[in-house]
Amino acid sequence: MEAGCDEAGRGCYAGPVFAAAVILPRDFYHPLLNDSKLMTPGERAELKPFIKEHAIAYAVAMVDNDEIDKINILRASFKAMHLALDKLRKRPGFLLIDGNRFTPYKKLRHTCIIKGDGQFASIAAASVLAKTHRDMYMKNLHRKFPHYNWKSNKGYGTPEHRQAIEQYGLCPYHRKSFAIDPTQPELFAQLVED
Repeated sequence: MEAGCDEAGRGCYAGPVFAAAVILPRDFYHPLLNDSKLMTPGERAELKPFIKEHAIAYAVAMVDNDEIDKINILRASFKAMHLALDKLRKRPGFLLIDGNRFTPYKKLRHTCIIKGDGQFASIAAASVLAKTHRDMYMKNLHRKFPHYNWKSNKGYGTPEHRQAIEQYGLCPYHRKSFAIDPTQPELFAQLVED
């Protein structure tokens, strides 16, 4: 059995990184399934329960912004994938990882596939679960910090989010290691240009 793994929220200024691991049956099919970034919120919402109902096993995990600041976002992404794999009800025999790098998980063989979420159903399903779970988490955080408009931008560095950081500063859910503090003008200016 193969498990597909993907993460969501790696490039965000705020909030946790989420990851999912999904084992699908060989005959799994849904016409909308694709890389979650290419799907509409409505399509992702439709697919989320379908994936959960039809998957052999699935799990979602997260690593919060404090841990991201301690170990860096790449390691945090891998850790979130490992935590999701830990939670699977069935043990896969092989891992399909979206991206070009991965820290080996236990003794399981794996392969990394760049843009794998557009090629393998299990990775695409993992991308949908990671994205929908993270989006819901950020919408809930929005209630505490509405001035950043996380219900819309989900913590990504949109112009609106950057302006709110300039106006209100950073909150406890921002990733301090991402050099987004406008009081560090040279770093902030560079990030805005990028």
